[in-house]
Amino acid sequence: MTLQIAYSPCPNDTFVFDAWAHGRVPGAPAIDVTFADIDITNGMAERGEFDVLKVSYAVLPWVLDEYTLLPCGGALGRGCGPLVLTREPGVDLTGKTVAVPSERSTAYLLFRLWAADMVPGGVGEVVVMPFHEIMPAVRDGKVDAGLVIHEARFTYQNYGLHCLADMGEHWETTTGLPIPLGAIIAKRSLGEETLRLLAASARTSVRMAWDDPVASRPYVLEHAQEMDPAVADQHIGLYVNEFTSDLGEDGYAAVRGLLTRAAAEGLVPPLGRDALSFV
Repeated sequence: MTLQIAYSPCPNDTFVFDAWAHGRVPGAPAIDVTFADIDITNGMAERGEFDVLKVSYAVLPWVLDEYTLLPCGGALGRGCGPLVLTREPGVDLTGKTVAVPSERSTAYLLFRLWAADMVPGGVGEVVVMPFHEIMPAVRDGKVDAGLVIHEARFTYQNYGLHCLADMGEHWETTTGLPIPLGAIIAKRSLGEETLRLLAASARTSVRMAWDDPVASRPYVLEHAQEMDPAVADQHIGLYVNEFTSDLGEDGYAAVRGLLTRAAAEGLVPPLGRDALSFV
């Protein structure tokens, strides 16, 4: 049986899944890979497409009836949160227009939780636009601020922009927990035995990448969208860590904490008590 899997072309995902995608993980099921950005895979999950998907933790409340969260393979971390960028430093966002890459994203939830604490007057219009258009839109004055993720942490200065606030820093300061970003989910209908095999395969693939990072380099750079290799390495260093190998107690606490706070703000449906339990 070949399983249909979708994940992003970002360096952290290709690094994690390289060994598995190329048949080097002993005993792992064969996978047919589709590349799609996370806002696309979020929609795929909501429609029940694909057996295995990399999605934002923010979409879990809508999909956990059909999918289960794997305890490994995803992205959590510290010092790697989304940023709010502006043309000038110290802008008051009250009533201002903010561009975001998606409203079904951890970045968006972190932004709304930050704004609830730090912008008491409330931000103005929230505009969804493709990720690659956000920094130019802020630079050109089309929007007052932009919420950015991933490699934009390393490149926003090239657009002459300023970091108004680090959403991850706010989250970590207020909770002490890592930032839950991307999750690996699989269809519950695959059955417990297959789901456990999927988790074991993802964990082994991560560890093989760590043991021999050179092996994954061609796959990473092939799909890195002309990203500088040094930036790709920084990207992997931020988003592939001990939580990728195993969510652990802190990882699960971070996920539940984010979704519980977001539900309290009316941003997502509330989670069931056992919603995050694996098989």
